[in-house]
Amino acid sequence: MRILNSMTGKNLSERDKKHLWHPLTQHKTAAPNIGIAKAKGALLWDEDGKEYIDGIASWYSTMYGHGNTTIVKAITEQMQQLDFVMFSGFTHEPAIKLSEELVKILPDNQSKIFFNDNGSTAVEAAIKMALQYHHNIGEKRDTLIAFEDGFHGDTFGAMSASGLSSYNGPFEDFLLKVERIPVPKVDTIESVLAQLETIIQNNNCAAFVFEPLVQGAAGMKFHSAKGLSLLIEKCNEKGIICIADEIMTGFGKTGKNFASEYLDHKPDIMCLSKALTAGMFPLSITSCSQKIFDRFLSDEVSKGFFHAHTFSAHPLGCVAALSGIELLLSKDITENRQKIEHLHRRFLKDIQGHPKVGEARSIGVILAVDLNIEIARYGNTRDQLYQFFMKRGVVLRPLGNTIYVLPPYIITDTQLHKIYGAIKELLETL
Repeated sequence: MRILNSMTGKNLSERDKKHLWHPLTQHKTAAPNIGIAKAKGALLWDEDGKEYIDGIASWYSTMYGHGNTTIVKAITEQMQQLDFVMFSGFTHEPAIKLSEELVKILPDNQSKIFFNDNGSTAVEAAIKMALQYHHNIGEKRDTLIAFEDGFHGDTFGAMSASGLSSYNGPFEDFLLKVERIPVPKVDTIESVLAQLETIIQNNNCAAFVFEPLVQGAAGMKFHSAKGLSLLIEKCNEKGIICIADEIMTGFGKTGKNFASEYLDHKPDIMCLSKALTAGMFPLSITSCSQKIFDRFLSDEVSKGFFHAHTFSAHPLGCVAALSGIELLLSKDITENRQKIEHLHRRFLKDIQGHPKVGEARSIGVILAVDLNIEIARYGNTRDQLYQFFMKRGVVLRPLGNTIYVLPPYIITDTQLHKIYGAIKELLETL
């Protein structure tokens, strides 16, 4: 049933227009926003009762499904015990327990947990850690190294490391100094290494910021684990801090708990968010090695890390994350992830060779299909693709000419096959 305001007689979509400013939206030309009234499992329902399959887990966050009862129960119980307390000068059980459980599943060199409130701020904190790491011993290192077409968020440090002009355009003149290299492919590792060496020789490099194995916003582009490991090894030799942005890839999406587990050389700092709390609460983490933490220990107060967020280590977010880790490691979720991975591979076989398909690929629960047509990241054609799927009850947000699927781990076979069917139908209509 359509949700109407008793006084205005307007539905959600109509009421939305008066005061709200949506992200990634040109409001002059955009279609009205769809009012969502309910969500459960892999499904969303709009205010008219139409059902949609959330094929991208609401930006890769609700990996255990909307309204997961385990997480809802944990948050409900926690808010009755301790709703919130500032994290400067205080601590609490949920934060301590989360640090203990998270360190168990992170790469072995990660030992300290710093709390933020979203993915961008996790990267922001990581970059500031790296810059101050060098500053604390009197070294001025002012250059970041990052991949071409990377995306790390919309705050200024994170945006500086990002390489997508559609997000950065108006701000290019105000960003940190960054030198970019291509991602290493199997046949380009040596040339990318040579480019890295040249950048290191000609700049005072502080940190290398990267999305490990998969560049999400770039269109789910994959690169070589061996090549990335060699880049990290070279940076380690030069004292350059390596920062893995696992905000998209973390918590099981690539087949391992973290994409960094595929690497022979591990990052010094890792950034986590999105699936960290299963989309239930805004929280993020910047983890680091003991080596990084120790550089901030001093009798000089100013050498501490004076960076804070009001809602750091929010108890409700911490218990959501603890429940998420428990689910991630459970037998049911592990088996579901393996099932999705298998079905993705089978679907790729079905569409490979189709004249409208360029490159099609998958890793873990991530599936990406490049169409053989040129499409702007944001524009009319891309919007038409989005509406094509929405009319069929499937939420997919194409990235330019790349259609990707990154479903909740609890999605059913029937729901997943409906997504595949919608993609096949699109290929036949192009």
